[in-house]
Amino acid sequence: MEYLKTLRNNNVIYSGTRNTKYNQQTISDFSIRFVFSGNEKYSIGKRQLSIHSDSFLILNKGTQYSSVAESAIPVQSFGISFDDKFLQDFKNSWQLKDDTLLNINKYPYSGRYENEFDETIYPFKGDLFFNINHLKYHLDRGLQDELLINEYLHHCLINYFKIFNEEIFQKAQRLNFLNRSTKIEILRRLNLAKEYLYTNYNNNIHLEELAEYACLSVTHLLRTFKQAFHATPHQFLVQIRLQRAMDLLKNTDYPVNEIVNMIGFDCPSSFIRLFRDRFKTTPLKYRQSF
Repeated sequence: MEYLKTLRNNNVIYSGTRNTKYNQQTISDFSIRFVFSGNEKYSIGKRQLSIHSDSFLILNKGTQYSSVAESAIPVQSFGISFDDKFLQDFKNSWQLKDDTLLNINKYPYSGRYENEFDETIYPFKGDLFFNINHLKYHLDRGLQDELLINEYLHHCLINYFKIFNEEIFQKAQRLNFLNRSTKIEILRRLNLAKEYLYTNYNNNIHLEELAEYACLSVTHLLRTFKQAFHATPHQFLVQIRLQRAMDLLKNTDYPVNEIVNMIGFDCPSSFIRLFRDRFKTTPLKYRQSF
């Protein structure tokens, strides 16, 4: 469903399907970007961030970026841009008064994020997943009630802040450094490595190039990545590849052997074994279930 809806309070909601590649250069308000099928690659400076249906990206106000649809299937995009006043009202009522949301007392360095949030890839899950899916369902069917739409957007911010807390502050707390600012800086570099894996999962990735991209030594990358994400970089990469395989099995007719090559595996038998271990079914049975 295609629409660009600007509400009376200047919040903007976009939905559209892309079948071909496109580029767009813009200066964004604070916004959250999703895809419901396919994948989009965003360029922010020298960084490349690729989002799929299981992830989302935030863009801070003033960020200059370009985006391109790169997918074997049509890309269904969905984005929300929040007006400054709406966002500030939310921060005043939730972030500043209810310290349980971001645990401000527990994480005093969270003040850095009052006006700016980490532009990185976040997991699209939990209450945010249901919130956005319900909102899109109603908008696709012509919902015009702006009071209800803004309630959805308010809850979207609540649920985003919870994920932000999990992905930034809680992961930073796992790192074995005494200095809090060091924890945040190391996590920022680890997020660069995470983004690199999300974007280049179908390529042959060397540990040295991953560490160089994250501005960490190989030893520090291996040690701190597992502390933050409870997985080694290779285990994290395999998880991404298996998730992409699920998307392709569900949404395309590509043969399994071709999917194996598309997601970066070398051996079909190894892929089938890993897929069965992870999802308790074979790739063919998973496809037949749809």
